[in-house]
This record gives sequence, C-alpha cells and structure tokens, in this order.
Amino acid sequence: MVPVLYVVFYVAAVVFLIACVARYLMYARTPVHLRWELYPVPHEPPDKAEHGGSYFEEVDWWEKEHKSNMAGEAVAMLTEILFLKALYEHNRTLWYSSFPFHFGLYLLIGAGGLLILGALVSLVSEAALAGGFGVALHWGYTALGAVGLALSLLGALGLLVKRTTDRTLRQYSNFGDYFNLLFFIVTFGVLGAAHLVGGEGYYGPLAAMIGIVTFNTAMPMTPLFTAGLVLLAALVAYIPLTHMSHFIGKYFTYHSIRWGDEANQQGSKIDQRVQEALAYKPTWAAAHMKTDGTRTWVDAALINPTDEEG
Repeated sequence: MVPVLYVVFYVAAVVFLIACVARYLMYARTPVHLRWELYPVPHEPPDKAEHGGSYFEEVDWWEKEHKSNMAGEAVAMLTEILFLKALYEHNRTLWYSSFPFHFGLYLLIGAGGLLILGALVSLVSEAALAGGFGVALHWGYTALGAVGLALSLLGALGLLVKRTTDRTLRQYSNFGDYFNLLFFIVTFGVLGAAHLVGGEGYYGPLAAMIGIVTFNTAMPMTPLFTAGLVLLAALVAYIPLTHMSHFIGKYFTYHSIRWGDEANQQGSKIDQRVQEALAYKPTWAAAHMKTDGTRTWVDAALINPTDEEG
C-alpha cells in the first residue's frame, strides 16, 4: 500500500506542475484584452500613485523613458495575495471566511516547504535533524501546519455556510463550488483527525515526507493517515484543473488588464496584437450585428446596426 501511496504523490505532483504550466500558457496566448487602466496604478512613482496620476499626464510623455515602480507593485500584490485587500474593502462579510481559508493555505504551503527541507536535509545528514535545527524545524512545521489546517478548515466551512445561506451568493454557486469546498473540508478533516488520533505506526508528517522523498516502502502508515495523504494528493492534482487555478489567472488580470498602461504605439507589440484581434471573425447571435463569421471586427465596427442594408 505504501509504494502505491508514493506513486500517487509523484503523479499528483507531475499533474499539478503540468496543469499550472498549461494554464499559464493558455492565459498568455489569449487575445489582447480590453484593459481597464484603473488608477491608481501601483507601479507608477509614489508621487503619482498616491493621487492616481499617470505618466500620460506629462508633456511629451512619449519622448520620455517610463520607469516602473516595481516596489510599489510588489507591495500592492502582496497585500492582495496575503490579505485579500480588495475583498476586505468591497465584501467584508465574505472576507471573514475567505481570508482564513486562503491564509491557512499559505501557512500549510509553508509547512510543506519546511517538511521538504527536512527530508532533503535527512538525505545529507540524519544527525542534523536530531540537534537544534531539527527541534526548530519540528516546531516550525507543527505550528504552521496546525494553525494553517485550523484556519483553512474553518474558512472552508464558513464559505460553505455562506454559499448555502446567502440567497444572492447561492444564485451564482454551482455544484462545483460546493464540491470544491467539501473536498477541502474532508481532506483537512481526515488529516487533522489522523494527527490527533495518532496510533501505532504513526510517526508524523516529517517521517512521511522523508519516506516519500526516499521511497522508503518500509515506512508504516496508519489507515487514517494514508487516506488523508491520498486525499491531499488528489486535491493537489485537482486544483489547477478547475477555476481554483485563479491564482495563476490573477496575475494576468492585474498586470495585463487592471494595471495595463503600456502605450500602444505604431508597430509595438500591443499594436500587433490589436491588429491580429481586429482580423477575427466573430459569430455573435445578435442578428443586428451581422456577425455571421464572414465579417471581421473591423467590418462589424463600420456597420450601422440601424441600417437595414448594412
């Protein structure tokens, strides 16, 4: 059973990586989007960003070099990723469940990173795990794992209740939304129960990670912990295959759409993508637009919908 568990983990990791790359390429290759250009844009210099200014305000801006404030953009991205700043400002009631869920996941990822580090260190020197480094590592992944698991589990339960009881949110929820939350709840619930129950043959998450890295088939696993690890592997492989892969799409939404302010000059990369998009032949169902797949976007833009002769 243990060798099969390891294979499941390896396959899940490969699926996760391939799916993430595929998602990234899918977003990167999509047609140019109508950007929002919502100010303030955080990669503007601080003196402009604080009042929503832009380099377009400057006289002869096209003749000047535009330098992006990457530090400002990094701060904006971190506050959004770690603390869901926009959700806090615009939908506070949903934030109370969504924030602990996502922040808990970040803590769990951190705990997983420490476990991988410990497993790699064990390959070099098992004695290192018996000293002060091992003690610090143990408390590090234990604290991150326990708090992260509790926050994510509570957040997932809160989101499930919110989607079930909120009439407005329920209208926009489908089977997949409920299933995804239940998947997290069951997986984290089983892993948490396995750790609390323990039992004969349970040596903790670090021993399990060392076993996975070294393919130690003699490593004993309790049935409950094995079930939790199988669920976790399945969840990791499943996430990038669904709309939960928004952690990839969010980059494009912010950088290419919301904060996209690169000038569209003749012959530029943007100009080339716009020209490519104008050559598409839409097939809208609206008869008055006369977009039956034979006309390009340019043709559609030149048509007067009120002109019967088109």
